[in-house]
Amino acid sequence: MKPGTRIETKLIHAGEPEPRIEGAVAMPVFQSTLYETAHVPDYHDIPYIRLNTTPNHAVLHAKLAALENAEAGLVTASGMAAISTSLLSMLKPGDHLLVQDCLYGGTFDFITRDLSELGIQYTFIDANDSGSWAGLLSDRTRAIYVETMTNPLLQVGDLAAVARFAREHGLVSMIDSTFASPINFRPAEHGFDLVLHSCTKYLNGHSDIVAGAVIGRRDLVGKVKHKLDLLGGCLDPHACVLLHRGLKTLALRVRYQNESALKIARWLETSKGVKRVNYAGLESHPHHTRARELFSGFGGVLSFQLEGGAEAAARFIENTTLPFRTVSVGGVETLITRPALSSHAEMDEADRLRLGITDDLIRLSVGVEATEDLIEDFERALQS
Repeated sequence: MKPGTRIETKLIHAGEPEPRIEGAVAMPVFQSTLYETAHVPDYHDIPYIRLNTTPNHAVLHAKLAALENAEAGLVTASGMAAISTSLLSMLKPGDHLLVQDCLYGGTFDFITRDLSELGIQYTFIDANDSGSWAGLLSDRTRAIYVETMTNPLLQVGDLAAVARFAREHGLVSMIDSTFASPINFRPAEHGFDLVLHSCTKYLNGHSDIVAGAVIGRRDLVGKVKHKLDLLGGCLDPHACVLLHRGLKTLALRVRYQNESALKIARWLETSKGVKRVNYAGLESHPHHTRARELFSGFGGVLSFQLEGGAEAAARFIENTTLPFRTVSVGGVETLITRPALSSHAEMDEADRLRLGITDDLIRLSVGVEATEDLIEDFERALQS
């Protein structure tokens, strides 16, 4: 392997301007909306904040593509901007989408409500049963959409089969890889066409911006950019710089969170009063073998249920002292929530329960605090 090609080095050096701007080691903020330019033949290449073409955007696009070993990258105003714009770019009225049956609540709502209103059809698939997918195809099927690890049940579908199935049937393969980050899994290396991230989570990692990313084939990323330029989902240059800075420590943060989450999951699994733990790093997880083959680490998010139902879950959360009781994942702080009341609150209750997102389910995003301190805090919460 050539020097500088490992992901830890790419996080620091990939995409950076050469020579450095005025010698600045840290990327400056280019807050200017407008830039003097000669004639630019393509409107979408004009240097302009709304078109995501400032120097701050350009560095991020190159760095993100390098991290995923993909052809192109694009930042957006949020993770949902990345998801919704990508879907709208790949699908038109009358088209059909195959989509994993357990999704982040915002994605689920957008597909089942907004895409339906636009005349785009969808069919849910069991991501573990590749033999059933061909029977769900129609002559209007254009794409297949999955998540690397589902939110909040941490299921791991047959991702290799998804990419292969898409190639065989001429579909665009799309994957939300937020929970894994490029440290644990790089879908483009496995044949996925478009990789989506909520950069709000691990890629930034400090709970101080909202951003998204679309990474993958150059032609498809370009198509998404054209749609994004018109919808206006651009990322502010100051947020670009914060994301740029957050990326530098991604490997350090994620690998520690991998290790810490696994220790906590193993402790929970053997703790009195805990009914079930969902974490692909556990040997008891139904997709553990698959996850071990695909991933470099199992991520910093887990979910679990307690004996005693929703009331016990509420008491447990109330009795913890270290985690912040709030939504989102991937920050340096440990975060705790009940998805039924947060990320999946807008989902129809019957759909939510059918998928196993029960009222007593607790989702934990492990930060970078001392693992032992977190376990001690959770032990006190369980005892009380």
